[in-house]
Amino acid sequence: MLTTSPRVQPGSFLTLHYRLSGPRGDVVDTFGGPPATLTLGNGELAPAVEQRLLGLEEGARATFELAAGEAFGERNPGLVQWVSCQLLQREGEPGEEYQAGEVVQFSTPDGQGRYAGAVVEVRAGEEGAVLLDFNHPLAGQPVTFEVHVIGVL
Repeated sequence: MLTTSPRVQPGSFLTLHYRLSGPRGDVVDTFGGPPATLTLGNGELAPAVEQRLLGLEEGARATFELAAGEAFGERNPGLVQWVSCQLLQREGEPGEEYQAGEVVQFSTPDGQGRYAGAVVEVRAGEEGAVLLDFNHPLAGQPVTFEVHVIGVL
């Protein structure tokens, strides 16, 4: 009797290693640590990335190229905003000093989730502020998606 490995379908529960990288290098990489577990369709991966997983068999390894903006949308200039140092002191770590390139985590208004912004610029002084970019780091860029599907339920 011929048996086939399970294939990824909408709603599948997956265990996998994956790497998402843009033209400047890796952004997310699970190959060096424990594999990721997720349910396809729950928004844990970008929809364009999830589409590439559909139909892959358990054990499959694949690499996909996604066009600029396809994986994480186009860059939105409205998501680059100045935030006062007073607000950052209230919401973050008191006395924290911010540097360009750092990522700052914020709680969502309901306290149930988190989101992040990358520090672009710091304006010092009494009325100091930090310019934060809330776009995904790979927004507007081509993305390479490499995956090893370990398990499919």
